Amino acid sequence: MKTHNNIKYIHSEKDYADAIALIDTLWDAQEDTPEYNEFEILIELLDAYERKLQFLGSANPVEAIKFHMWQRDLNETDLGEVLGSLEIAEKILSKKNKLTLTMIWKLFEQWKIPAESLVKPYITVPKK
Repeated sequence: MKTHNNIKYIHSEKDYADAIALIDTLWDAQEDTPEYNEFEILIELLDAYERKLQFLGSANPVEAIKFHMWQRDLNETDLGEVLGSLEIAEKILSKKNKLTLTMIWKLFEQWKIPAESLVKPYITVPKK
């Protein structure tokens, strides 16, 4: 058995499927070998990806956006570029305004945040 050296972080369903396929080839690897090390790394990556999906599935849309921003080292200015302005981004993150369908689509298309994480109902801050 040879090592694959193309192990990468899992960002998508395709990456996930590729990792599972690679795990299948390493399933019988002997402990204390480079192949077994790859096997263990892939298992950890799968676990991290599944936990991320589980979190995003339970988070409200603003938490999902903040998690994505934290994970990718993005800030409010980056969000403003996607949503149209820094002011809109600030209002979304502070829950003063709700996401619109257009905003959800942009976040899904440009940042690949799962749409199901963005369409959940959530409470906004009452306007005074």
